[in-house]
Amino acid sequence: MTPSVRWAFGAFFFLYFAYVGLVSPYASLFFVDRGFSVFQVAVLMSMLQITRIIGPFSWGWLADYLSDRMRIIRFCACLAAVVFLSIYFLHSYLAFFIWMFVLHTILSSLMPLGESATVHALFKDNSFDKRYGRLRMWGSIGFIVMVLCAGELFQRAGIELYPVIGTVVLIALAIVSFQLYEPKIERRKMMKGEFFSVLLNPDVRWFLLSGFFMVFAHAVLYVFYSIYLAGLGYNKFQIGLFWALGVSAEVIFFYFQNKVLSRLDPEVVLQASFGIGVIRFILIALFPVTWVLILAQVMHAGTFAAHHSAATKLLQRWFTGPMQARGQALMATVSYGMGGTLGGLCAGWLWDASVPRNVFVMSALACGLAGMCIQKLRSTGLTSQHS
Repeated sequence: MTPSVRWAFGAFFFLYFAYVGLVSPYASLFFVDRGFSVFQVAVLMSMLQITRIIGPFSWGWLADYLSDRMRIIRFCACLAAVVFLSIYFLHSYLAFFIWMFVLHTILSSLMPLGESATVHALFKDNSFDKRYGRLRMWGSIGFIVMVLCAGELFQRAGIELYPVIGTVVLIALAIVSFQLYEPKIERRKMMKGEFFSVLLNPDVRWFLLSGFFMVFAHAVLYVFYSIYLAGLGYNKFQIGLFWALGVSAEVIFFYFQNKVLSRLDPEVVLQASFGIGVIRFILIALFPVTWVLILAQVMHAGTFAAHHSAATKLLQRWFTGPMQARGQALMATVSYGMGGTLGGLCAGWLWDASVPRNVFVMSALACGLAGMCIQKLRSTGLTSQHS
């Protein structure tokens, strides 16, 4: 992978997660400003997760069928920018509902396909351990930059600028997509039933189930952590610093990823990540004092960055060649789609039915279940080696 191509992929991750850093904290404020109720806003925001259940796998299937991820990435990036422009003409709640569904169904393709293209190019160069984290960390940097800069801008000029910033970011993303490149994909025709035979592998199912539980746990964090901190008496600026600290920790891990993944099997890294997750969420739930919460945010390097890098590497063990994009999309569907959606729903019910700390106890339990899944995978792997 040449320096110019690495720059393009870094910019792609930066801009995509800059958009995420715009939507996740600020879209709800924009919708409230348009006069929608809290329940209506919650339904609109749920489209971010619901579209990940169907969208990624459908786009991944098409990419593997055409053996041309780049063409689909460019098409979707341009189409997303065009669809986003219609925000200037929307007025009714139904129009915004349809807009959110269509826009994020299109955008749900970009990360799985972009990830699989990056992984393919890096494995061709035998440089995954060395390069992947340093490319992926630009997504984290993009998220931090957008959260801080957009927050300051909205504070000064008002949330009415939300559509303008979204337009600029998505147009820039569409332009950068034409600079992406990956080595030619094998045109090997997939044998009938090959993909489903991989799914019948118990290791694959345990792996996917572990991802489901891990994102289930983090959905609680993404939905309720800011509200939890506000209830503890922290102001908006302090809450923003907590989030920035967590994402900064993941940037550091991505940068030094090679030192971990070149020495440890991905299953071991995942097991450690789930163990850190149990400790992190127990600390948040039961010891909510400032220095403990700071320590818990630093642990985001283990619960998100280490998990993401190890899971992406392990996925290549089973999904290669004409199944690569579908494998990446399947992980996104099961974890971020199903796990994220159900995690948010269960947390919402538990938040109303009990005390706030219990939602983070639930997250700790989910991390423990994820660890049990990976332990099953490791056990079957050790058994097959001895046999």
